[in-house]
Amino acid sequence: MAEYLAGRNAVREALLAGRRRIERVYLAEGATEHGALAEIVSLCDERGVPVGRTRRAELDRLGDDLTHQGVIAQTSAYPYASLDEILEAARVAQERPLILVLDSLQDPQNVGALLRTADAVGVHGVVIAERRAAQITPAVSRASAGAAEHLLVARVTNIARTLDALKQEGVWVAGVEAHPDAQDYRLANLDMPLALVLGSEGEGMRRLVAERCDFLLRIPMRGRINSLNVSVAGALALYQAWSARGAAQP
Repeated sequence: MAEYLAGRNAVREALLAGRRRIERVYLAEGATEHGALAEIVSLCDERGVPVGRTRRAELDRLGDDLTHQGVIAQTSAYPYASLDEILEAARVAQERPLILVLDSLQDPQNVGALLRTADAVGVHGVVIAERRAAQITPAVSRASAGAAEHLLVARVTNIARTLDALKQEGVWVAGVEAHPDAQDYRLANLDMPLALVLGSEGEGMRRLVAERCDFLLRIPMRGRINSLNVSVAGALALYQAWSARGAAQP
């Protein structure tokens, strides 16, 4: 089934990643081809992708109310990966696995923001639930600034069983959760093969998922609000894990 990616970053990164089949790129009539738009047109020329001009109203329709910034790409569906491919990516890189696991997140903006951070710290892959969770839609790709186009994302039927499989591969599982037994994320040892688990907005991790965690991480706060947005909490934990590996050099 064809999808329509909207926005300059999402379209450009899909072209650069080369993982989707791009059928056609549509530019808004009258849009000046400079900056990102010029780069998109150049990439289309290199890859033999047809470029057409159309009315902004038609782009609005194709983009399904996403802010398209004057460009939309008609593409194949998002190319999901497998858990084995994620683990293989770590082996090829000769690195200990760093995997982000999203347990039933619903908000495309949160998922997109987390994917953007995951790409920034070099995770080897992301795991999402196949049901009752946000999928990697054009809205998520746009919210990720195109980072989703480069990431290996595995879609699984059961998060808890997937964590069991990761543990059998020597990966430690850490859940980010405000719990009395949780460690301060700044003091925990994260220098290991690691899967970081984030629960859904409002509900947190499901019980069976939380039970699979080897340890829990909490993010201390001193203000009146007792929780952070999940994408912010996830970003803090991901950067802490990256820093623990000695990778975050100035």
